[in-house]
Amino acid sequence: MFTGIIETLGEVKAIENEGSNYIFTLHSTFTSELKIDQSVAHNGVCLTVTDIEGDLYKVTAIDETLQKTNLGQWKVGTLVNLERSMLMNARLDGHIVQGHVDKVGTCVQKEEKDGSWVFTFEYPKSEDASYQVTVEKGSICINGVSLTVFNSKDTGFSVAIIPYTYEHTNFKTLEPNHQVNLEFDIIGKYVQRLVSQYSQ
Repeated sequence: MFTGIIETLGEVKAIENEGSNYIFTLHSTFTSELKIDQSVAHNGVCLTVTDIEGDLYKVTAIDETLQKTNLGQWKVGTLVNLERSMLMNARLDGHIVQGHVDKVGTCVQKEEKDGSWVFTFEYPKSEDASYQVTVEKGSICINGVSLTVFNSKDTGFSVAIIPYTYEHTNFKTLEPNHQVNLEFDIIGKYVQRLVSQYSQ
């Protein structure tokens, strides 16, 4: 379980193929604090630490993860938003994030506004679209970052990024046509399912 508050940026240092899986080696400022089998969110994707050596650690992404997220587009040098799992006795500064990506979205617009930035995203509609919704002023997780939605539409929305978030996450590398990992609000998904079952 995560909060969507990014702790640091990691950098992809190496990528290996193991069958249909990818093994990523990353550098981060908190590598010395990690343990084998620990869960870390990478661009919002929960991955398990499998090896640690110095300031480098490894995680494995299976084929299903690669197909449903933007991890398959990573290259050596890619900056990755990192967050360790939440502590139960700490403040929940973002919102409840599971680290399970629902859909890949696309940045369609980036606009600077008086020192902040407005990003607009779109995502394809699917059969289970009723459980992939945003609401005005609701929560969304983009590449692991907990953000507030505005201009909510059926298959798109916008978010505003303050300078601190821009500088301390990989939003500073994000441009139109780039793909991002989306995790919709788990509470909203439960409500949608209950309403759908009740109406039937």
